[in-house]
Amino acid sequence: MRPDADVHEVFRLASLGLSKAEVARRTGVSRAQLRSWLAAGLAATLASPMRAGSTQHVGDVCERRAQLDEAAYAYLLGQYLGDGCLSLGPRGVWRLRISACDAYPGIKEEIASAVGAVLPGRHVGYIGRQGCTELYSNSKHWICLFPQHGPGRKHERTITLEPWQEAIAVNRHPDRLVRGLVHSDGCRVINRVRGANGVSYAYLRYFLTNESADILQIFESACDRLEVEHRRNNRNSVSVARRASVAKLDVIVGPKY
Repeated sequence: MRPDADVHEVFRLASLGLSKAEVARRTGVSRAQLRSWLAAGLAATLASPMRAGSTQHVGDVCERRAQLDEAAYAYLLGQYLGDGCLSLGPRGVWRLRISACDAYPGIKEEIASAVGAVLPGRHVGYIGRQGCTELYSNSKHWICLFPQHGPGRKHERTITLEPWQEAIAVNRHPDRLVRGLVHSDGCRVINRVRGANGVSYAYLRYFLTNESADILQIFESACDRLEVEHRRNNRNSVSVARRASVAKLDVIVGPKY
């Protein structure tokens, strides 16, 4: 069940003249659900008997959290923060969607494997897009496992980890979180420079680029835990260039595949 705040946001955006498709994109509410709400009106939607007395299925009461494959979850969390989202379907079933570049089939397999480890037996589907593939999986539990979901794009709202997520992904499995983040929004490049003496040389460097300052901070916290030196080289980018730190990320992440 979507919270009342999402209902209000749908009607607010619709009142601004945005198309149904745009409202659905910004809020993550399915078009079918959105059409139903708008047809009924705000008051009737909020007063619906299906909403009365109901409680949202949230992480604090979800038994799936106690059964997590923590390493797989930390990796999947990184992928979700980078290129993932949730959308609500019929009967309160959530769809986890993660976009993966077709140039790296191994990463697609790793995402699918992580989904299967986090929610065993859950089907993973594939939808071809331009230059990438959307991996998806349906479950009522995804909203419990990824409470960062909300209306609008991630970089337009606050993204913070719940204490239990931080304990798993930052404290116990920062390597898997960093791997998921770099696989989604990062790269490993050869940096070529010319020294003051005119001699050219090259060295490996990692970047994570994301428009959300909060997500960059999560990456930096995981790097701190791993003792990987990093710096903000741009407003939306974190760089890892020190030789020892690059060597650590080569073991954890390495080239995309």
